[in-house]
Amino acid sequence: MARIAGVNIPTGKRVPIALTYIHGIGADTARKICEAVKIEESRRVNQLSDAEVLAIREHIDANLTVEGDLRREVTMNVKRLMDLGCYRGLRHRRNLPVRGQRTHTNARTRKGPAKAIAGKKK
Repeated sequence: MARIAGVNIPTGKRVPIALTYIHGIGADTARKICEAVKIEESRRVNQLSDAEVLAIREHIDANLTVEGDLRREVTMNVKRLMDLGCYRGLRHRRNLPVRGQRTHTNARTRKGPAKAIAGKKK
């Protein structure tokens, strides 16, 4: 099992698909990594040599922010907004949608399950 950026990537999958299991690497970035390291996209992880896995690992370490560092960076950005007291920070603090979505109806993922209001039967 190949371990890249602290994540065990699945061995039976194609390389670009397996790389997306790392937080911070999507499909497009995974394809670009394969091009940079010169690995065909059709190859599977279990077909890679140790040198190729090492090359992928070094490329990711040198060029990308992934996993724990990325999570920490995002958390710090949100915390900064909340400390500033700007509109986006207030929305984060109140657990409401941040990007302008409507909240009169919908927004249940962010707001949680609906709460019944006593005496509002009309």
